[in-house]
Amino acid sequence: MAKAPIAGAVKTRLCPPLRPAEAAELARCFLEDRVEQLGAVPGGDRLVAFTPPEHEAAVRALVPSDVRLMPQHGADLGARMSGLLTALLAEGYAGALVVGTDTPTLPTACLAEAAAALGRGAADVVLGPSEDGGYYLIGLTRPAPMLFVDMPWSTATVGEETLRRARAAGGRVLVLPPWFDVDRIEDLARLREDPGKDAYRHRRTLAYLERLAF
Repeated sequence: MAKAPIAGAVKTRLCPPLRPAEAAELARCFLEDRVEQLGAVPGGDRLVAFTPPEHEAAVRALVPSDVRLMPQHGADLGARMSGLLTALLAEGYAGALVVGTDTPTLPTACLAEAAAALGRGAADVVLGPSEDGGYYLIGLTRPAPMLFVDMPWSTATVGEETLRRARAAGGRVLVLPPWFDVDRIEDLARLREDPGKDAYRHRRTLAYLERLAF
């Protein structure tokens, strides 16, 4: 899931010190690096669920032609994720997962483990917790709207509450290793200085960070 990299509309919490155009370029690098990384995950199809819907052409220009595009729809983040996962599962996929672009160093092994668990039916829910209390990935083998309704989005309890609801529903839950999102300027510095063990080498982002002064 991604926002079209439009200056003034993406990564605004990094502005300042970044200028809006710099934040948009960083978001573009995040998107392109994540799409490339997903190409190394076996057994699945790549899709970019984008917003706002009127910027499809801008997103199409950034991703390979074999990557499917789908506009996001819904009143909030939960509705958009739930609607996307439900629509994909209705197409006959054994499982579907959503991951954002704000974890550019996320190890590919985490994505592969999530996809494999869903594909072989080893878990009903896969959750990748973020260090800030949210989550960077969620995957399902069947629709689960209760995981997305009335959720306190953008708080430190989202991951814990999602996990509680999933377990209360009696599903088999796989919890991936925690990872960090890039939301603050301190997180951006971490990409260069301490990306973490087994971190994905996000080549476009790294190249752009070398040109940025912050």
